[in-house]
Amino acid sequence: MKDTLRHAGKRKQLVDVLIKKGIKSKAVLSAIAKIPRHLFIDSGFEDHAYQDKAFPIGADQTISQPYTVAFQSELLKVERGDQVLEIGTGSGYQTAVLCELGVKVYSIERQKELFKKTKLLLSKLGYRPKYLSFGDGYKGLVEHAPYKAIIVTAGAPYVPKPLLSQLQINGRLVIPVGEKVQIMTLFVRKSETAFEKHEFGEFRFVPLLEDKN
Repeated sequence: MKDTLRHAGKRKQLVDVLIKKGIKSKAVLSAIAKIPRHLFIDSGFEDHAYQDKAFPIGADQTISQPYTVAFQSELLKVERGDQVLEIGTGSGYQTAVLCELGVKVYSIERQKELFKKTKLLLSKLGYRPKYLSFGDGYKGLVEHAPYKAIIVTAGAPYVPKPLLSQLQINGRLVIPVGEKVQIMTLFVRKSETAFEKHEFGEFRFVPLLEDKN
């Protein structure tokens, strides 16, 4: 599990690409400059780690494109100490970005093997999410609610109601909504019953599956 100066140089180049694509958050860019993304994918494909593209990680899942990770992370507008729920731990890369942002991360993964592998990897790399859970992301984690922000890292055909209900007032849910192509959508909770909705164009994700454990 080596992280070399060469890797650090590639990360710097990746950060430059993200800046050109419009990512502005210094905290998010700093996280991406720091996290050894090559350790989150199969070592045989290390050359792909710092290209701005998604990559398969097994179990029919992908590690999201760095731009997508940065874009979603920026939309959350979190501050240190905020409580954040992540739906779809996946490779753990987005989880690591959230940890670098200094938030308390609660994360759910529905693929058992991926869950075990990622939990081990995050621990080895020194990332300490508040809570990693194996289960159905559609239900959220009501026992730790409310959350300042919720991030969904898989395409959802619709917005799960439990996730909206687990946001605190002024909390933000960032979720890609749609079947084959998803629209990145932000919901801001304005009151118990009112939500503001914003859309940010098309992205592609693997599907968020319900009750598939």
